[in-house]
Amino acid sequence: MSQTFMHAKVVARRSGERGHADHGWLNTYHSFSFANYHDPNFEHFGALRVLNEDRVAPKTGFPTHTHRNAEIFSYIISGELTHRDSMMRNGDSGASRNEFYRIKRGDVQFTTGGSGISHSEQNEHGSEPVHFLQIWAIPWKSGLTPRYHDLTVDEQTKRQGFVTIISPLKAGKSASAAQEQAAVPSVEGTIPVHADLIMGASIIAKGSSATWTIGGNGAVSSKEDRNVYVHLPMTRGGKSKIRLAEGTVLGEGDGAFVTNVNEGDSLVIESVGIEEAEVVILDSN
Repeated sequence: MSQTFMHAKVVARRSGERGHADHGWLNTYHSFSFANYHDPNFEHFGALRVLNEDRVAPKTGFPTHTHRNAEIFSYIISGELTHRDSMMRNGDSGASRNEFYRIKRGDVQFTTGGSGISHSEQNEHGSEPVHFLQIWAIPWKSGLTPRYHDLTVDEQTKRQGFVTIISPLKAGKSASAAQEQAAVPSVEGTIPVHADLIMGASIIAKGSSATWTIGGNGAVSSKEDRNVYVHLPMTRGGKSKIRLAEGTVLGEGDGAFVTNVNEGDSLVIESVGIEEAEVVILDSN
């Protein structure tokens, strides 16, 4: 066992224990309380508030709805998802990707709900479902100016180790209007979030391992007692499995709460299934 995991605590969150709803057009699993699923034991984990694993049928989706005071990001596993502001008409392409954006495998789309923003998310493909993770973080203050960001993560880079996708806004809670507009993240090349949270992802080959450095090498403000959630999406028909350094094995759809860890600790994850494993990590205060 690694030095890190001599003091870490790991609690598995099994796929079958999650909230689940199949609406026909939407098949969704909730790791935390959401919609009609409520469990007081799973309200949030640090700043992590929502982790839904969604599949949306072709030619359907989420109609125009409003978000406030939440940091929301979509991680596309397969298929495509089209985001539109409420003023955009079907078929319009908009002046920029901030008004209209069709995200595909490898893309992450991010929304600061802030003081309130309305948008829709549709699977406009004619025949293929979209499979994605919908993740919400609790912002460090309310009433922020709504805005969008997007990022494409190279597939091969994820196969070389964990790639940091989201990191805290570098200017922090006291950011000026100019710093908010500049939107400089703590980790260069990532999406800035208004929370002490980092997101990373890796695709780990069968028999190989990848290491996540907790706290992102100085990117976070809370250095001790980090709350790290590990999630293995349902991507390979049950053929992916991972093992954490202290021995916990996760199957597809499973997650794990990792606590009693600090910035700089190493979280080693080994792929032990019969196919490669795509792993998402949410590292929070």
